[in-house]
Amino acid sequence: MSRLRELLNQFEEVANSPRKQLDKYLAEGKKVVGTVPVYTPEELIHSMGFVPFGVWGADVEIKDAKAYYPSFICSILQSILELGIHGAYRGLQAIVIPSLCDSLKSLGQNWKYAVKDDILFIPMTYPQNRENEVGRAFTKASYERVKADLENHLQGHFCDQQLQKSLDIYNEHNRLMRQLSLKLSEHDQITAYERRNIFKSAHFMLKEEHNELVAEFLKELDNLEKSTKKTRVITTGILADSPNLLAIFDDNNMTIVGDDIAHESRQYRTDAVNGETALDKLVDKFANMGCCSVLFDKDRKRADLIRDMAKERKADGVVVLMTKFCDPEEFDYVCIKNTLDEAGIANVITEIDRQMVNYEQTKTTLETFKEMLR
Repeated sequence: MSRLRELLNQFEEVANSPRKQLDKYLAEGKKVVGTVPVYTPEELIHSMGFVPFGVWGADVEIKDAKAYYPSFICSILQSILELGIHGAYRGLQAIVIPSLCDSLKSLGQNWKYAVKDDILFIPMTYPQNRENEVGRAFTKASYERVKADLENHLQGHFCDQQLQKSLDIYNEHNRLMRQLSLKLSEHDQITAYERRNIFKSAHFMLKEEHNELVAEFLKELDNLEKSTKKTRVITTGILADSPNLLAIFDDNNMTIVGDDIAHESRQYRTDAVNGETALDKLVDKFANMGCCSVLFDKDRKRADLIRDMAKERKADGVVVLMTKFCDPEEFDYVCIKNTLDEAGIANVITEIDRQMVNYEQTKTTLETFKEMLR
């Protein structure tokens, strides 16, 4: 077996077995803190000696969480609560939940009442007007609140120098993941499912460990002959996680040459580099984030980013993966479609959901879209 295949298998194992990965860290005596999407301060958590562990839910049937949420709430959050109720996150010391959308604001309170395991809920409150002086001060105060909770309840220790070391690790991870996305656009031998495994595994691993694997994978990828024979698409949305969904791309010889997915590349666009202290750099990172449906942007620059990415990566079209009942994504869609249409870039939208098992409608949509691109 080639080393490239071994690495792909390793990414797949971690991506599909988060519980096994969590148990591994617990067996090593590490304290693990859950991080709910979209932008939890992982670097801060990491610097205080904890393992940040992604909590994005799973494709499960929602039963008990319905007692706390109406049916029209985002299924990602419903599945997080459902898994929490049934002990899937048992072993976490705490869970940090941001408040960047209306649905997220209620998850923390529901967590406190519904989840019986002793997992501390830590709120992370972000400002929407994040770039000005007041917004930066608010963000810093919120980080201080998270820091205090980790110190007071979990005996974590904060050190600005240690935070700088964590920022360096995370900045390097950002660089590697951006490089990965670009290189994969030239290697369509790597399937949509395999691409997903690399991105998804990052949420369940210490970033320094993931850095080593990705760096090695990139070197192995250089030894692979370039191939750009398949239909080239950009994906955008909150999540592109389901193997059944990704199989449709692979069955139709579609390769994902770039993404604007919150679960994937949106995580890695912005580095923490400017500021007097490491904590100031982390504040500056959030202030400089943009092009995301859950971040206030009066100019809707996300549409331009998707258009420019499609041109730069020579994409044949853009696939909008609309998470059902996600109001921020729905608000952005009109602007995205209009911008792509004006640029003459083919695009299509399909609705996805954490509870979906049958993707027949999406299959028909993407098959038709591919025929249109010929």
